[in-house]
Parts: sequence; C-alpha cells; structure tokens
Amino acid sequence: MYDKILTSLSYGMCAVGTRGTTSANACIVNTVIQISSYPMTIAVSINHSNFTNECIKKSGEFTVSVLSENTSGAVIGALGFTSGRDGNKLNNVRHKILQEGAPVIQEDICCWFLCRVVNTVETVTHTIFIAEPIDGSETIKGKPMTYDFYLNVIKGKAPKYAPTYLAEEEEETEKFTCTICKYEYSNALVPFAELPESWNCPICGAPKSVFRKTE
Repeated sequence: MYDKILTSLSYGMCAVGTRGTTSANACIVNTVIQISSYPMTIAVSINHSNFTNECIKKSGEFTVSVLSENTSGAVIGALGFTSGRDGNKLNNVRHKILQEGAPVIQEDICCWFLCRVVNTVETVTHTIFIAEPIDGSETIKGKPMTYDFYLNVIKGKAPKYAPTYLAEEEEETEKFTCTICKYEYSNALVPFAELPESWNCPICGAPKSVFRKTE
C-alpha cells in the first residue's frame, strides 16, 4: 500500500566495503543514515541474502564510500548487480585496501569512512548494523549521489535484495539482462523491443545488442 510513496524519502547512494573470505568485497546500498552525534553512530541495512551481510558479521567492520554524481554507473553495475560469492566484484573498480582489509572505492567518490559495528538489529529480511566511524577522509568532494538522481537521471533500478525493490513492477513485463554488468531492464511503459538501437545500458554504458532476455 505504501511502497510507492516511500520512494519520496531521501536516500544517498553508497558502497559498503568489507573484508571477504578470499578478497575484499563491496556492495551498493542506499540506507546509510546517521543516528547520533554524541556518541557518533551510523546505521546501514543489509539483506540477509547479501554476501556483505555475512562478511560484516565475521569482521565487525566495514567501510562506506559515499558516491558522487560523477561516480561511473559501471561501479554501481559491478557492485550492485552481482554477488561477491561468485567472484571478485572489485576487479574492474578502482579502489584501495585499508589495513583492516576493507576496500575504499576511488572512482570519483565524495568521501569515505571506516566503521566498527557496536550493535545489530535483526528484521525479517535485513540486518541493521549500528556502527561508530573510526577513520575516514578529511574532506568532501563533489555532490553526493541521491537515490532520486540514480532513478531519474541515470535511469537505474533497485536490485532484487534492495529495500526499495518493488516486485510487482518486475512482473508486469519481460526482462532483459545486460551480459556485461547484469543490469536487468524491466519497464512496462517502454518494452525493450521499442527502445532505439542507440540506447545504452544506464549502468555500464554497453549497447542494447549485449542484452539477453531473462529466462
């Protein structure tokens, strides 16, 4: 009943990085919020099915890279539409590894901070990690990317396990998946066949020809 109007809430687009089992891992989130200033705490919501959830619970630490409006859509595609269980998602994303083993994205981000988990809250589908920032960049560069910018300017969409994912919209039309970044096109108003041949993937910029119908 309220799923569509909840999209009016303000969100910021971030990459959450963790120390993985064999390599560093990261995923895209839009649920990082500040809880308090004294003591300084933030919270982030991660789906139980996400590999990042598992990694944070093991390490007790994570990084937050705040994406800017200049961050390449390919970064969102690489980190937001594939799983770290299937391989190293950071192979084609410029990043650095902190001493703690967690990555910081370096593709035109605004800023970053390292957090230590102080508490967790379990919901039916997500874990809410409550954490304190313990390190980070000293300045903010560029304009932070909002979820509204991602949806309406980049023309992106929410992956299946995102809090803002709307399943009923996915069922209304055929789906086509980008073979490069795994972005899935599903738009009942503009069927894939009606898109111009000049249309490109909004995430990685690949041409329409690389898309395949999702079975």
